[in-house]
Amino acid sequence: MSGLLGKWIVKAPGGHRGKARTRKGEGKCGQVFILVLSLSRCTIVRNTGLSCSGSQLKASSICTSTQHTSTMAHRVPNFIANFFVYETAKSVVVKSWSVGIINRVVQLLIILYFICWVFMHEKGYQQRDTGIESAVMTKVKGLGRFNNRVMDVADYVAPSQGGSSFSVITSMVITANQKQGRCPETDHKFKCTTDDDCMKKLGSNLGNGIITGLCLNNNNETKGWCEIEGWCPAEDDNVSEKPMKEVENFTIFIKNSIRFPLFNVTRGNFPSILNKSYIQSCHYDSVDNPFCPIFKVGDILRQINQSVDSITDKGGEIGININWNCNLDYNVTYCNPNYFFTRLDAAFKNSVASKGYNFRFAKYYQSEDGTEYRTLHKAKAIRFDIIVSGNAGKFSTVPFLINLVAAFTSVGLATVLCDIILLNFHKGADKYKAKKFEEVSAVVSVSANNRLYMGSQMSIKTLEKRSNDSGTFSYGRQDPSFQ
Repeated sequence: MSGLLGKWIVKAPGGHRGKARTRKGEGKCGQVFILVLSLSRCTIVRNTGLSCSGSQLKASSICTSTQHTSTMAHRVPNFIANFFVYETAKSVVVKSWSVGIINRVVQLLIILYFICWVFMHEKGYQQRDTGIESAVMTKVKGLGRFNNRVMDVADYVAPSQGGSSFSVITSMVITANQKQGRCPETDHKFKCTTDDDCMKKLGSNLGNGIITGLCLNNNNETKGWCEIEGWCPAEDDNVSEKPMKEVENFTIFIKNSIRFPLFNVTRGNFPSILNKSYIQSCHYDSVDNPFCPIFKVGDILRQINQSVDSITDKGGEIGININWNCNLDYNVTYCNPNYFFTRLDAAFKNSVASKGYNFRFAKYYQSEDGTEYRTLHKAKAIRFDIIVSGNAGKFSTVPFLINLVAAFTSVGLATVLCDIILLNFHKGADKYKAKKFEEVSAVVSVSANNRLYMGSQMSIKTLEKRSNDSGTFSYGRQDPSFQ
């Protein structure tokens, strides 16, 4: 025990005052211990771990050896010590007009984005159903003339079932009375001089039949044609016929029913209020008759800027898009389709290798002697594909809350942007870094001027502590006469 540390005035419960003297000593590990003697009931003294009641004495010691603390710190690897840290936000108010304006402008833009785009345009508060179920039925009507023959629906529509994909034939190359046998090829790729020329064509899939390897010359001509085995005579598609121009006056009736299974909503492509006489007489117009299910071929071609002459000559593919975009927060009667038209083969419009659209079909019959014949048709046609798409939306709490939370969270991006500006580009960046980032150690450090083991005097701060047993306050202060 060495030296008098100080004198404390202690206020006990009930207004009694007592004096206590404290002495310090040094233990084996460099511990500083403080003994407190009081004649009255005392309260807890700060940083000593002491408590007393009446004339009893209780003492505890604290170890402040910096050498011992340093030894313990080196036992823990640095990477573990750095891992077990805790970070908490620190609010720093920066009074800068430029940064403040940037902060509010960015916040405003984020809020406007969520209100205008996410909630109003994309309807982020709704649950969406994109798994639309659809059925399509079609009918084509009209009469035309081709190759001095009057053509009706049974002649120019294929297939005739009236599904979502069908073709309207505009011209044909007809090869009549074909039967099985051998005959010369008609394609220019199979011209020959000798049989050796035809032997090189064996196995070719480009002809109208199987190449036999013989070169057939007519009337001792220098050039001949390779012989084929198959349906003879071979088709000659170099023959051109004037296409059926009446196709632009043909009408297409489309009946489309859809269902959104998530909401169990079923709709049709024309309202039930439309009567039979109206449907039979109307023609679709995007402005005057947007719900009429009857479409003129000529009107469709004009909407996609296609010439009737060019498409009837070579054929083509037209898409009729029926789009159902329904907001089921309103009455279901407002759920109606929108029609769009496009040329599906537009990418090959100017192609040299393959132009337009064509296909082949045959009609078979037998003669009286049992010989089988067929009439082959190579048809150039306008193919129509009915494409149905759509989605329906209805208010739901879950997507609404998700997007609302996302909106509030995204507002914090303004803070991130302003921090980047302040930390890197602002003229007071160093000062801001010093204010924003502060490291606090978990070990109570003792200043160099107050190292107890060196015999220097310990500084004791003013203490205010609430008593646990009586609810009164006790105050401790250092007596000036002992400094």
